Amino acid sequence: MNDAKLVTVASYSFPYEAHMARARLEASGIPVFVADEYTVNMQWLYSNAIGGVKVQVPLRFANQAKAILAQDYSDLLDEEFGKDEVVCPKCGSADVEPFTKGKRPAFVVFLLLGFPLFFCRHGIRCKSCGQFSQT
Repeated sequence: MNDAKLVTVASYSFPYEAHMARARLEASGIPVFVADEYTVNMQWLYSNAIGGVKVQVPLRFANQAKAILAQDYSDLLDEEFGKDEVVCPKCGSADVEPFTKGKRPAFVVFLLLGFPLFFCRHGIRCKSCGQFSQT
C-alpha cells in the first residue's frame, strides 16, 4: 500500500477546528497533514470556495480516522457538568429558543445611516407564550 497518497477525511471552515481534529488523530497514532490552513488564514472568505481547511491522512488510515472523528463525547460533558435546562420565567415552559431582540430595527438603521447602531438584546424567547427574557 502506498503511504504517500493522502486522503481528505474531514474539512472545516476554520484552521483551529482542523487542528483540534489533527490533535485527536495524532493522539491515536495516526499521521496527519492539515492542508489549506494558511490560505484560509490569509483570506478567510476563500474557505468555502476552496473546500475549507482539510484534514488529510495516509490512505491506509482513512477509515480509522473517519471513525475517530465521528465519535461524539457530548454525553460525557452532560454527565460531568450537568445539563442546564432553561425555562420561561413567565409560564415555566422548557420550550425556549435563543433570540436576539432588535435585529430588524438595527438592520434598518444600518441601511439608512450606513453604519450600525447596536442596540440589540440577547436572550431567550418562549415558544409557548412568546415571552422574551434576557439571559
